[in-house]
Amino acid sequence: METRKTFTEGLSRLRHDILEMATKVEENLGKALSALRNHDSVLAEEVRESDKDVDTLQQKIENDVAMIIATQQPVARDLREMVTIFKLTSNIERIGDHAVHLARAAIRLVKKNETRLNMHIASSVHHLEKMAQIGQIMIHDAISAFMEKDAAAARNTAAMDSDIDKEHKALTEDLLKLMKKNPDMVKTAYKILHASSQLERLGDHITNICEAVIYMTEGKHEELNE
Repeated sequence: METRKTFTEGLSRLRHDILEMATKVEENLGKALSALRNHDSVLAEEVRESDKDVDTLQQKIENDVAMIIATQQPVARDLREMVTIFKLTSNIERIGDHAVHLARAAIRLVKKNETRLNMHIASSVHHLEKMAQIGQIMIHDAISAFMEKDAAAARNTAAMDSDIDKEHKALTEDLLKLMKKNPDMVKTAYKILHASSQLERLGDHITNICEAVIYMTEGKHEELNE
């Protein structure tokens, strides 16, 4: 009984740390979005600094999981949860990196904050904003599905990735038209497109989290959004 109690307490701490890590990433994504909207380079820098805390949490969680596996030797569903936590930390860390990429895009656009440029890229920036907003909802819902061990919620969350893909496609089409009409803006358009590609991958990482939740709860591997 004492061994089980120790394991349960350790697992509870891991869940708390996962929630903290994901919350930081969700907040960073929101800050990066605000930096983009408001041309706020200071806020964008905050995102880059905060990402260091995300990396530290990842290392702590993974070290704790390894220790629990080595000392408690979990089996069956408990072991699946340990494996799932490894997958979650890896994907949450990558999502955090994509938030940093969005913050960097905000910084670069601030440096080119001209009336003409804002007029031409307004539509593209709107698509970036939509992608980031959807990403915020998805990361929140994916972690909630993990905490509640809800496979159905994980599937519903993963389905939202198609909305991110649609925004990315629309942004790409806008930028291709922009570059064709304004060859002098190719470099700026490329930077926006790069940021969009990063956010598109963000959706893929959240989908990976959803797949891991399904594995944890149902013991099967399921490919979502193929």
